Amino acid sequence: MRVDYAIIGAGPTGLGAARRLKELGCESFVVLEKNPYAGGLSASFTDAMGYTWDIGGHVTFSHYGYFDRLLDELLGQEQLRHQRKAWVRSCGAWVPYPFQNNIRHLPKEARWECVRGLLPGNRPEKTPENFREWIHCVFGEGIAKTFLWPYNFKVWAIDPARMNSTWVGERVSVVGLESVLKNIILELDEHGWGPNNTFAFPARGGTGELFRRMAAPLAAHIRYGCGAAKIDAAKKTLATAAGDEISYGALLNTAPLDLLVANQLVGAPDALVDAAGRLKHNGVYVAGVGARGRARFQGGPDDRCWMYFPDDDCPFYRATNFHNYSPANVPESDPGRAALMCETSFSAHKPEELSGLMDRTIKGLDSVGLLAKNAEVESRFELTVDYGYPVPCLERDLALRVLHPWLERQAIFSRGRFGGWKYEVGNMDHSVMQGVEWAERMITKEPEKTYQWN
Repeated sequence: MRVDYAIIGAGPTGLGAARRLKELGCESFVVLEKNPYAGGLSASFTDAMGYTWDIGGHVTFSHYGYFDRLLDELLGQEQLRHQRKAWVRSCGAWVPYPFQNNIRHLPKEARWECVRGLLPGNRPEKTPENFREWIHCVFGEGIAKTFLWPYNFKVWAIDPARMNSTWVGERVSVVGLESVLKNIILELDEHGWGPNNTFAFPARGGTGELFRRMAAPLAAHIRYGCGAAKIDAAKKTLATAAGDEISYGALLNTAPLDLLVANQLVGAPDALVDAAGRLKHNGVYVAGVGARGRARFQGGPDDRCWMYFPDDDCPFYRATNFHNYSPANVPESDPGRAALMCETSFSAHKPEELSGLMDRTIKGLDSVGLLAKNAEVESRFELTVDYGYPVPCLERDLALRVLHPWLERQAIFSRGRFGGWKYEVGNMDHSVMQGVEWAERMITKEPEKTYQWN
């Protein structure tokens, strides 16, 4: 089989590329997807009890007109719009997100430690060499110790001292002493920071519904249950897991970049293998707890979207009230049922005993008040994702500057959350647009804007 373009992966990036190729009049392409479904890490599943679960806490928001139009075309009126209601559990208190803007909710001693760290002369005045130092320099020791250091270890499963800070951008809310003191004295809360302050969600089917609909018109081009086994860059051929050979003009890889080099690329140079080996990632254990009975919050229904957990009284770093995203996420849209989705990271630096993690998750939900009193747990959904977050480690940018030039000289382009390995452009809209912009580069020679490795 000969095609102009071969695409590995039918996740957001692969589908974005395939859709845009088709829009631009190209039909000579094939998408290889190892799973029997589309969506990648944005897929959704319905369990035996009728609860719908995502692979972690996805929300749909956009930086792009193209992606906005795509959502409206695929979902139309079948999407629900929400105002973000996110909270942090710290020192036994609930603090509105962003934490650093709302420390007035902390116990007095913790509140003072956070303020003291922001006072003139108490923050290091130097250029930070890593993410841990960046946190200290920007937020002071109090906020760092109370929230940002423990939370970031809990989510990334690696010491923040081993991460760079070039990725931060719109991912971390930066706050000043004046704003903090104003909010404490005037008893004000700030909720509106960040691009996901409002977000959309499919009315039914979870996040994966968007990508099921996106994949449907491309069905003739997608081979499900058919991953790429070996790639011969010199010959521009790839062998599928089924033993078929495909020759291509250009290849788009959206699978993990380190696996592409280590496992699939025939005769990869030692320098390439070494660079790929320097990339770091974590894994994520997703626990979906379906229960009869919903917890209450501050005297009323718990209308929060998701919560962050820096402390060690529960294993998960984030829990999502998934029933608040769509009534259809619980069986029969029953308002008396709760869908609690929790995420726990793991790595060699933060090992977890996965076999007992569901029980620990349920115990943690109970300890932080997210499980209703006398709740009846009727569904336990669990999914282990070996590649959860591409870690922006200290070595990442240098490694990418070794990998991409060599690959692109061979007409191999690696994009997407793990194909590109840049978390800062790894949201759902970013990922789709990386594929879209790659397709435009191939067909119209328009330079890519979202993904830059140099």
